[in-house]
Amino acid sequence: MNNISDILQNFESITLEQMDTVKLQDRMDTKFVFSSVHLTSILQKLSESYKVLEIKGNRISKYETLYFDTPDFSLYTKHQNEKTNRYKLRIRKYVESDLIFFEIKFKNNKGRTIKDRIRIKEIKDVLQKKESDFLKEKTNLNPEDFGAKICVNYSRLTLVNEITNERLTIDVDLSYKKEGRVYPLSNLVIAELKQKKTVSSYFGKVMKELNLHQSSMSKYCIGIASTYNNVKKNNFKPNLIFINKIANAS
Repeated sequence: MNNISDILQNFESITLEQMDTVKLQDRMDTKFVFSSVHLTSILQKLSESYKVLEIKGNRISKYETLYFDTPDFSLYTKHQNEKTNRYKLRIRKYVESDLIFFEIKFKNNKGRTIKDRIRIKEIKDVLQKKESDFLKEKTNLNPEDFGAKICVNYSRLTLVNEITNERLTIDVDLSYKKEGRVYPLSNLVIAELKQKKTVSSYFGKVMKELNLHQSSMSKYCIGIASTYNNVKKNNFKPNLIFINKIANAS
C-alpha cells in the first residue's frame, strides 16, 4: 500500500465537493477483477488523465459496509439466477469522512445502476425507522423482511476524469466479516468504471493493453457464496474459482 500511496502523489487531487459534478447516481457500470501485481503499472498510466479523490489528506479511503437480505436470501438469489430489476440493500460507512448512509442499489433490465441513499447516524443490524421509511418510499420491499447478513470491508481509491465525465473506483484489501470471523481476499483488485453511458475510456484502453478483461463480480454475492453453505451458487462458481486463484497466489 505504501507503493500505491507514493504513486497517487503524482495525481492531481479533487475534493468531494468538486466531485459533485460526476456523482453518477444513475449510470452504467463496467467491472474488472485482477491481481494486485498489475495495479502499480495501471496507476502510472492513469496519472495524467485522472484526478484522485482526497479526503482529509487521505487518497486511499476505508469503507465498511453491512448488507441486508431476507432469511432465504431473496436478493442474493435473484442475482444468482441472473434476474434483472434487482436490489441490494446496505449500510455503508465512509471512514475518513465519518459519514454513514443507508443505500438502495437497483439494477434495471437495461443494465443501468440507480442508487438512492440517506444519511444516518450509526450502523445497526436491524433497519431503523428512518431506513425502513426510506425503503418503503423507494421500493415495494417490506423492511421487516430484512436482516444483516455480512460485512464487506475494503480500501478504495477513487479516480475522476472530468472531461469524459467518468469515475473509476479501485478497491483493494477486501475482506468479509461474518459472525466475528474475518475472511480476507488478499491480492485481489476490483476496478469499476462508472459512466453516464458506455463510451470509450482511457482506462478501458489501458486494461486492453494489459490484456485484462471486463468481468462481472458482486462483492456482496461473492461474500455470501463464500461464507454460507445453504445458498445456491452454481452461477458464481467460475468467479469463485478465479477469485480464489488470485487471492491465494503467492
